[in-house]
Amino acid sequence: MSEIHSHAIISPRARLGVGVQIGAYAVVGDDVELGEGCVLQHHAMVQGPARLGRGNQVYSFAVIGGDPQDFTFAGERVSLEVGDENTFREFCTVNRGTAKGGGVTRLGSHNLIMNYAHIGHDDQIGSHTVFVNGATLAGHVTVDDYATIGAFCPVHQFCRIGRHAYIAANTVITQDVPPFSKIVAPRETRCYGLNAVGLERHGFSAERIAALEKAYRLLLRSKMNTTQAVAAMRETLHGSADVIQLIDFIESAERGLTK
Repeated sequence: MSEIHSHAIISPRARLGVGVQIGAYAVVGDDVELGEGCVLQHHAMVQGPARLGRGNQVYSFAVIGGDPQDFTFAGERVSLEVGDENTFREFCTVNRGTAKGGGVTRLGSHNLIMNYAHIGHDDQIGSHTVFVNGATLAGHVTVDDYATIGAFCPVHQFCRIGRHAYIAANTVITQDVPPFSKIVAPRETRCYGLNAVGLERHGFSAERIAALEKAYRLLLRSKMNTTQAVAAMRETLHGSADVIQLIDFIESAERGLTK
């Protein structure tokens, strides 16, 4: 038996399967078909034409089946087709297709689309994929089964992502990604020294800042490795409680230190 909140907005042209649950202020538009057991949380939106299979979960403020973000779109009848057991988390967006791109955006089954991820018009998504927070596909992208698109990764239009590929966070994709591969942008993250201005604003004295600056010079700009730099700090700056705290942090690091 379906559970439809009295404040939900359901088009008379929508078709709801058995056991569908729709929360307050959720919107189900014209020509939307929701399969058996689909759940729309409060304020979720599904626009049509769109067909969602069984057991899909649409979280609050997600917009599934929105108009394509394409200058050529002029209100043509274009659609979205979604398989079974997909999860669409808060604020993610999935657009319908365009006439020039074949008219249909497709997603398979068992995909996880996390917060703020975007699937553009005419994209063809397989099954068992993961789109981490903020992952963004332009139009006409193909993503094969079991691929993972990391957080804040933009993917250029017409690119293909192969099966079982893994794209790490903040990696810009402008060419095809081969199947079974691991793709990551060069990591240039570095430590540039002491946050002296911030410490001064938080009331650190000139003496405290000077001791920490000496410690950071040993750590970053001497020819010593980290272990040698820590030993030199202990020998020359042992009177500074802040330096002792820095040393304790370095020695307890389990994932290495950004230098």
